[in-house]
Amino acid sequence: MTSLFPSQLRRLIGGERGASRGAREARVIAVCAQKGGVGKTTTAVNLAAGLAMLSDQRVLLVDMDGQGHCASALHAELRGVAAESLSGILLGRRRDIQEIALPTAIEGLWVCPSDKDLGAAEGVMAGKIGKEMLLRSAMKVARTHYDFIVIDCPPNLGNLTVNALLAADWLIVPCDMSMLSVEGVDDIFETVETVGDALGHHLSMLGVLRTRYDARNQKVNEAVEASLSRYARWVLPTVIPVNTTLAQAQLEGHPVFGFDPRCRGAQAYAELVEEVLVRTGAVTAAEVPAPL
Repeated sequence: MTSLFPSQLRRLIGGERGASRGAREARVIAVCAQKGGVGKTTTAVNLAAGLAMLSDQRVLLVDMDGQGHCASALHAELRGVAAESLSGILLGRRRDIQEIALPTAIEGLWVCPSDKDLGAAEGVMAGKIGKEMLLRSAMKVARTHYDFIVIDCPPNLGNLTVNALLAADWLIVPCDMSMLSVEGVDDIFETVETVGDALGHHLSMLGVLRTRYDARNQKVNEAVEASLSRYARWVLPTVIPVNTTLAQAQLEGHPVFGFDPRCRGAQAYAELVEEVLVRTGAVTAAEVPAPL
């Protein structure tokens, strides 16, 4: 124990070199869904890539999902190997996620990948003081280097997701056209309310994003739309259609904009990028990027 004390003390007083601060002030967006398979990671990846590719924003994509699907979906774009794992950052082995941000071949886009130990780290985090604030604390420097930080949350409401919610300013909730997904939206709204009441962190709602929309399933769509009507003020106008090109782009390791920018999926996510830019105040409606 005594042999560790000097290095810990140097870190506390700034004697160890870490990531230096930048001059930006990031808008942080959590993409959260309790149910898997609703297009959560697809949304996080293409939103982050779209902000960089379509509007010249400097963007960091943070993968808090232990499955590591963000890195898989962008494997052809990643450059380099992280110096430390995200779980190591959260457990205090380094100070800020900026230290492990990986560049990509896409100008303006960096990725902080997940790792296989993230699930185990969640259990260790449960015993730490301020366990809900670990990611927030580990993003203080990163916030100063980007215009946007997009967080892909785990498909549950555990401690990692709560960390993401407390680190974020804004929330997007993907919801596919199924009643089970709508029930997950209910749970997320309750969790957001609890986070606000118990921990004093009030997230701004970007909106509920309807995903995997198949116009042929008219009756199911109508039932889901009726259930979502209680969240009418938060349902985004953009609808992400069922589109095989989205899955093909992920398989090849590219965002959809670089794979097939004319497909329906790319057009829909371009609309989402525009909405996010305007709703977060990054641009005015008159300044939105030109269509693809």
